Amino acid sequence: MPPHTQLIDGSLVFPCPQQVFHSVGGCLVERGLRDGLPDHLRVRRQMCVVIDDRNVPEPDVIVVRAGSVRGPGQTLYDAANVLLAVEVVSPESESRDRDTKPHKYAAAGIAHYWRVERADAKDRRLVVYVYELDPASRVYALTGIHRGQLKVEVPYPISVDLTEIDHL
Repeated sequence: MPPHTQLIDGSLVFPCPQQVFHSVGGCLVERGLRDGLPDHLRVRRQMCVVIDDRNVPEPDVIVVRAGSVRGPGQTLYDAANVLLAVEVVSPESESRDRDTKPHKYAAAGIAHYWRVERADAKDRRLVVYVYELDPASRVYALTGIHRGQLKVEVPYPISVDLTEIDHL
């Protein structure tokens, strides 16, 4: 597949040019995930996740088990090794990031999903919707909506100053 192309329900999804919000929002969340990252985990940006033969999405940021890292040429991770998938919503990806991908991530057993969006169309402020998987139903439950400060204890203690987007 060409770089940054995703496979969703057997169809190729080609990348669109990124908006500044998408790039900067992803960087801010990635940086926050790296702070205090336990030794047994790694953070990766824009890497494919193999869910099944027909679904290989590319989340904006993922947290994976360190043991799944094979080397610098690696391009994908098995969903079983992903603890957190993060999607930064853009107008062209809104339906996939709000509906399609979370269902696929949950069905694959990815324990945590975050959706990063603009507070509204007129400003840059971030809102992060945090979801945790109910392992019995394989459905995500919303555990928090974060504005200004993102602070969670799972999958490990994480704190992100969401207002820093104005400085990036």
